[in-house]
Amino acid sequence: MSRQGISPCEDLAERYQALLEVAQAISAQRDLDQLFRDLAHRLPRVVRVNYVDLSLYDPAKKIMRLQTIQANVPADLVGGHEVAIEDCPSGLVWQTQRPIVVPDLAEEHRWPKVIQFMTEDNTNSFCFVPLTTAVQRLGAMGFLSLQKEAYSEGDIEFLQQVAQQVAVAVENALAFQQIAELKDRLAKEKLYLEEELRIEHGFEDIIGDSNALKQVLKQVEVVAPTDSTVLIQGETGTGKELIARAVHRLSGRSERTFVKLNCAAIPTGLLESELFGHERGAFTGAIAQKAGRFELADKGTIFLDEVGEIPLELQTKLLRVLQEQEFERLGSTKTMRVNVRLIAATNRDLKSLVEAKQFRNDLYYRLNVFPVTLPPLRERREDIPVLVRYFTQHYALRMKKNIQTVPAKTMELLSRYDWPGNIRELENLVERSVILTQGTDLEAPVGELQTDHPFSLNSPATLEEAEREQILRALRDTKWVIGGPAGAAARLGIKRTTLQSKMQKFGITRPRE
Repeated sequence: MSRQGISPCEDLAERYQALLEVAQAISAQRDLDQLFRDLAHRLPRVVRVNYVDLSLYDPAKKIMRLQTIQANVPADLVGGHEVAIEDCPSGLVWQTQRPIVVPDLAEEHRWPKVIQFMTEDNTNSFCFVPLTTAVQRLGAMGFLSLQKEAYSEGDIEFLQQVAQQVAVAVENALAFQQIAELKDRLAKEKLYLEEELRIEHGFEDIIGDSNALKQVLKQVEVVAPTDSTVLIQGETGTGKELIARAVHRLSGRSERTFVKLNCAAIPTGLLESELFGHERGAFTGAIAQKAGRFELADKGTIFLDEVGEIPLELQTKLLRVLQEQEFERLGSTKTMRVNVRLIAATNRDLKSLVEAKQFRNDLYYRLNVFPVTLPPLRERREDIPVLVRYFTQHYALRMKKNIQTVPAKTMELLSRYDWPGNIRELENLVERSVILTQGTDLEAPVGELQTDHPFSLNSPATLEEAEREQILRALRDTKWVIGGPAGAAARLGIKRTTLQSKMQKFGITRPRE
């Protein structure tokens, strides 16, 4: 036969050879629409067909998506119609996984809407076969002919082999499409997050999302653009220097120098020289002129940590710098002028020091222009899992270790500990844990926390209840999304499969909407 729309491959061997060539041609096609056009162009070599129908099941809407194209005609896709499963032959084939042959369209009374479309295209017979791979049921594939009785029962076996080849190509194309969509989404999320950090906040080195931390960051955003003195208060290890750097980075001085000095780390006799500099010969050992920290910070920011440790005799000179922006180097009579913004930090109660006559009252009020109090880690426990995962990955990368998860029990214990040393203590423990870890799960020496911590670590029932509650909280926070970078598994620091097994163990199921 040589009529249009009928395969010229009459010999069975030639037919299968042509099918092999078609399979090879379509297997490399990654774009779904282009794959469909390629099929419509090549399939007439192996089957009798005037129109090709590709119907894919949409699991989100639970409908069939129909696309039709005329064979051997370089035209755009027709349709993309959404049809209920029960309203189309492809839906029945998808459900039953059995082929359907209709030799005469005029005698078919099922699926009236779809039959009407076929009639308008002068279709007189068709055959639909399952479009299925070893992994999933994708939909159905239809072969439509202008002739009556174009497809016999004997054609079905061959048409199913055609559909098997096409199903693999469709599955690959869908996978590439999904990967492309995920990459695009991740790229957009990354761009958004980077932009948000860079422009809106500038807090890229501050880890946490608790309300207590958010309140501090809002204060930073308010005061940073000004030149006002900032006093950062908080316990040891709460991250006062990070906040000071954030203030500097968000200020108009961000392009200039950020100079820091820990006043408690410098011997009292040398502190004045460190702050204000000295001339050669100013004291024994002063063999050369030296610029002080205030001089180095000119037009920038100076950060004085542990400012409560500055002795009384130096506090007068510091007050003068803050008020007049001028000072003299040690051993010099020349007055130097600077333009410096001061950020001070302390873990001591300066007001109590003032009452004890250990800190100047006027200096305290000059420093306390805009106080920012950092919450201790025990008051922002929801940030502990994020910090643990961050430090784990940081030190694992540095030590070239492949640590993938933090066990839920370990995370729960770390989250419940009071952390008297705050973030610094947590970071040190995680670093030690990474050193001790031999496998892919973090091995934290949580036994070290028992002596100073009030809760019992010896109650399995309580621990399991706590673990179950932590999982439920993570699932609710992520709207029951388990996998992915924003899912509950990532938030808990465990694998998706591990979370699923724990959900099964604790009998956790998603509530009905």
